[in-house]
Amino acid sequence: MKIQFLFLAMLCSLTTIAQDFQGKATYKTHSNMDLKISTGDKAPNSDLQKQIQERMKKMFQKTYTLNFTKSTSTYTQNKELEPAAQSGGVQVMVFGNGGGNDILYKNTTEKKYVNKTEVFSKEFLIKDKLSDAAWEMSGETKKIGKYTCYKATRTREEEQISHIMTDGETEEKKQMVTVNTVAWYTPEIPVNNGPDMFWGLPGLILEVHEGKRTIVCTEIVLNPAEKVKIKEPKGGKKVNQEEYEKIVKEKVAEMNERFRNNRGKGESINIQIGG
Repeated sequence: MKIQFLFLAMLCSLTTIAQDFQGKATYKTHSNMDLKISTGDKAPNSDLQKQIQERMKKMFQKTYTLNFTKSTSTYTQNKELEPAAQSGGVQVMVFGNGGGNDILYKNTTEKKYVNKTEVFSKEFLIKDKLSDAAWEMSGETKKIGKYTCYKATRTREEEQISHIMTDGETEEKKQMVTVNTVAWYTPEIPVNNGPDMFWGLPGLILEVHEGKRTIVCTEIVLNPAEKVKIKEPKGGKKVNQEEYEKIVKEKVAEMNERFRNNRGKGESINIQIGG
């Protein structure tokens, strides 16, 4: 009887620990941008390219915090000094990169996400289903900090849209590209979650390489003394992902048209990324 009672007590204790398990992970992101700029028949302006590439590099160097439990998480950008948006006659406009007040909530048990984001000075609440992550597992391992991590990969086809402006006229170019993703996860932290929209592996994802984007975990705190609060965000215009992308596309077209009409008022360069 005492042995049965002790076993029951241990089982209850383990269940309580599993329910209370939570953590906080810090990630740093950066992207390498390949830009080629030319005007008419002129050769690419190398100085201008370097200036814009450096500006873009700083804009994509950000730090995020992932607060997580066994099945839920919030992913938010840490407050940092934003780089200047315009200098020396160069204007860089980035859409779909996420703002400092964005909140990405994921529930991996219910396979859903809610993304509260602001674009064009308007708040949106994007609610949709998490896509099944078709990961291919690998036995390859490496250490990230003190954690042993395993490699997983996936490949998907994606439509890439670019805008080419010639003599004030904008041409939209669409092409299918192959996107390769490499993720490193650790089963030592048994949550099927990770940074941004990455999830679906038997352990926390600590590093991601996708195209020219890299996300690396720099710090992990498990069961912090100050409990993390994970709540589904509210507020903003409710849309699904497809509706949101349509709105952004229409707004970008309006801004391109405005730029075309005002092209005689001064030289500027617009670079559109994401969406």
